[in-house]
Amino acid sequence: MTLNVAVLGYRFMGKAHANALARLPMFFPDAPDVRRHTLIGRDEDALAAAADRLGFAHTATDWREVIDDVDAFYNLGPNHVHAEPSIAALEAGVPVLCEKPLAPTLADAVRMRDAAESSDALAACAFNYRFVPALRYAKGLIDDGKIGEIRQIRARYLQDWLVDPDAPWSWRNDAEMAGSGALGDLGAHSVDLARFLVGEQAGGVDRISGHLQTFTEERPVEGSDETRPVTVDDAYTAQAEFESGAMATFEASRVTPGHKNDHSVTVHGTDGSLRFSLERLNELEVMTGDARGYETVLVTDESDPYVEAWWPPGHVLGWEHTFVHENYEFLSAVASGDEFSPSFADAYAVQEVLDAIERSDESGEWVSVR
Repeated sequence: MTLNVAVLGYRFMGKAHANALARLPMFFPDAPDVRRHTLIGRDEDALAAAADRLGFAHTATDWREVIDDVDAFYNLGPNHVHAEPSIAALEAGVPVLCEKPLAPTLADAVRMRDAAESSDALAACAFNYRFVPALRYAKGLIDDGKIGEIRQIRARYLQDWLVDPDAPWSWRNDAEMAGSGALGDLGAHSVDLARFLVGEQAGGVDRISGHLQTFTEERPVEGSDETRPVTVDDAYTAQAEFESGAMATFEASRVTPGHKNDHSVTVHGTDGSLRFSLERLNELEVMTGDARGYETVLVTDESDPYVEAWWPPGHVLGWEHTFVHENYEFLSAVASGDEFSPSFADAYAVQEVLDAIERSDESGEWVSVR
């Protein structure tokens, strides 16, 4: 059986997922046979060039014309485009992989969650960092009780691409299209990663206090003399309490000089600690038992998650490999009918936290997530 896949969006995420689809048969021979069927976009000329480069057989400028012809629908468009195409695909019984955050608003996320619950089709959200081998290894240590009862989690995601106030305006600076700024763009990853790592032990986030800040109020429109207002946050911080009583701090910024893609998480338990940085994504720092400090573990052995499919030990993986792992798991689930995580329900739980942070910032108080 060949799975025909349609992809909405051909820029950053479109390239990442197209690359993953091309690599699957080379490194995961048990993966389903996949055909890059249709690439969807608005600009016909740019779309045709992208389809040729990324290996798609067809193009379309209207996603409505494509859903009935494919076996899986990838929604990689801007946040405000997530709801309608994804809901329509699920209502047609077509499995969906939607980029994060699930939606720009909690209301749209509710609609997407409900559509997933009403459909027999798989509904997945693309939190690719769940598929970093070192983080899978970390989750195994936590689930096996190697660091004891979880007490504290710290997660931050720092970038610097908006440090310059003259950096051009984009849809990511607009609340109508993006929903939020660093909060949804980066913070969604941190919240999901914390839930993935400690959720089985600590439960969900119970209450939270958040602060959002916009440092540059308007930005120039590329190719013109105009400026447009920035209506989302440049940075946010939050304190949280999990249902178990574990504490968490979350932070993200797109205006931190010297940080290109610095996503890090630290988990402290009663018997040890774990520390991870995306900028060294093949490594996990581990302290357990009577150790007097952290040991750096290079997670590249054949026995480590996914690494058997790639290179000999020590031949490290990169950011792009997370998408290969993610696509492998998603498409295998589509072919087999098995469940997949992170689901729309998982992504909705993240959206609840993001919404609570915004509510806390507006009220200046701690708020309940639900």
